Amino acid sequence: MERSPDGTRFVLVAGTTATAERDGISAAGADPDLMTTTPAADAELLTYGRPVRTETVPLSPSGCPTPALVTRAVREVLGFDVAVVDGGLVEPTAAPTVTVGAGAGRDVAEQDPVPTAHGAFEAARQFGRKLPADELWLAETIPGGTTTALGVLRALGEDAMVSSSLPENPVAQKERAVEAGLEASSLTPGDAAGQPKRAVRRMGDPVLATVAGLTAGAVESDTAVTLAGGTQQLAAAALVRHGGYEGRLGLATTAYVADDPTANLRESAAELDLDLTVTDPGFEQSDHVAMERFVAGEAKEGVGMGGALALADRAGVSMADVREQFAAVYDDLVDEATVGGAP
Repeated sequence: MERSPDGTRFVLVAGTTATAERDGISAAGADPDLMTTTPAADAELLTYGRPVRTETVPLSPSGCPTPALVTRAVREVLGFDVAVVDGGLVEPTAAPTVTVGAGAGRDVAEQDPVPTAHGAFEAARQFGRKLPADELWLAETIPGGTTTALGVLRALGEDAMVSSSLPENPVAQKERAVEAGLEASSLTPGDAAGQPKRAVRRMGDPVLATVAGLTAGAVESDTAVTLAGGTQQLAAAALVRHGGYEGRLGLATTAYVADDPTANLRESAAELDLDLTVTDPGFEQSDHVAMERFVAGEAKEGVGMGGALALADRAGVSMADVREQFAAVYDDLVDEATVGGAP
């Protein structure tokens, strides 16, 4: 691998929320029973390039591979450093992890879905403050995370709409879940404005609490931060803004999220004063099976895919080279391992 510039560190926060168990909410896993394994598997794929303890590569029900394979492909070209933070894992991962005390998230419609939010935020904040890096790229993996992101945005009083890993965004289902959560928590939209830890505890997930804490700590030590992801990371940015930080903050995502007509990422990023970077991998230029489902509107983002693509573009790596490496990573896994339970 070629080495990325010194001082660039990529951090993946992996966790779970029981919100993912709701029918039709997420495409992150061919079998709903495997959704709790997806974040652990994503961490292994990014770290080692293959499943280790988790044994399978996460696929959607239609066969769309996890975006972790795209991020891994870019890492194999650039060689950037990776750290994994346990943001509420249910299943253990073979990837080395940093623990911040985040427990698994409960369903967003419960009164207190993230009871560990305050502690995880503060522990992540301390880690982010001390983590040696000139710039941090913060990524996430959590099935069901766009629904909890919507919950946080509404609790903060933000009007942004979230995207989806499904071709058809189940907006109505997400809004019903959030409405139930607001009622259970005795909140109305905007009641947690200026109270980020309250918003994420009552309406979010442990990954959002952890990412927001990492971001807050990093910017306190003058480390440049780019949130690598889509509308979930938009919610993390909103938490940081509502915590009082007004300085520079980046958001790097894919064209699949930025161009999603059911979401309004570009406008919402502007309202939160985020430096937005959008990268198009051009998967429609390939007939490889690994890219077909992305073109059809699945996955769109995750595991820092948009951030990895932005790093590749910044380093002068063509998207054609990224596509070639992505295909190679996928084909290698098909040849050597069981993918999603099928040979």
